[in-house]
Formats: sequence, structure tokens, C-alpha cells
Amino acid sequence: MYTKEQVAKTIDHAVLKPEQTLADLKTNAEMCIKNKVFSMCVKPCDIKAAKDLLKDSGVKVSCVLSFPHGADATPVKAFQAKQAIKDGTDEIDMVMNIGRFLSGEYDYVRDDIKAVVEVAHQHNVLVKVIQESGHLTLEQIAKACELSYEAGADFVKTSTGFGPGGAKPEYIEVMVKAVGDKMQVKPSGGIRDWEIAVAFLEQGADRLGIGSTEAVLNGATADGDY
Repeated sequence: MYTKEQVAKTIDHAVLKPEQTLADLKTNAEMCIKNKVFSMCVKPCDIKAAKDLLKDSGVKVSCVLSFPHGADATPVKAFQAKQAIKDGTDEIDMVMNIGRFLSGEYDYVRDDIKAVVEVAHQHNVLVKVIQESGHLTLEQIAKACELSYEAGADFVKTSTGFGPGGAKPEYIEVMVKAVGDKMQVKPSGGIRDWEIAVAFLEQGADRLGIGSTEAVLNGATADGDY
């Protein structure tokens, strides 16, 4: 049995929709502080503002990188990591280059992740690799996990919340089996109620990416897409 507090401590609360404003950021930061979530995951341009809003609260700042398609050139991704760290992020959720992965360019994908990891780890910043599992077969999910591990990343993560499918139990099963003993696992996308959140934790997930945090923690089913 999980308590509300235990589940809150696993949540990266997502404030990532393109139309979300600075006023929305403030409202969400207040909610994160009130519920003592693990982190608030923001767009790169919002890192500094989030850092100020969450100051001394114990809630960390995480950010997305090359979001939502992972299609930036590798040097750009490395620079984005540097800038995000300079702005104060504690963790980075980067998108794997999905097209190159599906092209079988595994060395490219590994090196692309590694470029971000090398920057981040110099500053003790954790890296989560979003693979957008909905585009992949279960075998490909396992392969993407292996590449993320080889590149030195800390977490594998299912989805951006903007691609197909979101998080599914079968994805988490594959991730836990592939790298669960040496990496952490983060389902995200479509986690909108308490039962789903807890079920993922029971499967072996370490962190949850959630946009509907209050509804989940209140045991209610949330409306909305993320």
C-alpha cells in the first residue's frame, strides 16, 4: 500500500504544454510545493523562473531537452544541456533521436545520448532518456534501453506525452526486465488516476511523469491529455 506522500515523492510534475504561461508555471509551482512532489518538469525557457518559484521548497527542477521529437543535431543537444544546467536544472529529460533509432543507426543514437550525459554528469545532473515507446515494438524498447544504458544515462522513460500511446504496463515490464537492475524507470504520458500510478510503481517504476498530479493524488480520475 502506498500513501499519498510516498506517491508524491515519485512524481515529476509536467508543465510542458506549449500554451502554458508564466502564470500557469506559478500556479503549478505552488501545487508542487503543497503536495511535496519530487520535481517540476518544465520547458527549457522556464527553468530559471521555476528555480525561483521553487526556491527552498525541496522540490527539484527538471527540464525537457530536444522536446518532443529528439531531432536536434547532437552538438545542439549538448549545448542545450549546458544551458539548462547553467539556468539551474537538477535533472534533464532528453528525447532520443527516434528517426535515427528506427533507421537502425544505433551508434548515432548512443553517441547522441552520451553527448548529453557527459555534460550533465560533470554537474551531478541526472539524465532520463525518453524513447517515445509508442513508436517502437517491445523488442525495440528493450534495445533503446540498452543503448541508453551504454550511453551512461540514469533513467529510461516511455513518452513525451505528445506522441502515441503514453505509458503502458507492457512497456514498463520490458524496461524493468531490460535495465531495471542498473537504471531507473519512468513511465509518463496518460497517467491520470491513482490506480494507474500505483500499478506502475508496483511494477518497479521509480519515478512517474504526471501532468494531472492533483487529481492523481486526490485519488480522482483527471481530465486532459498529458
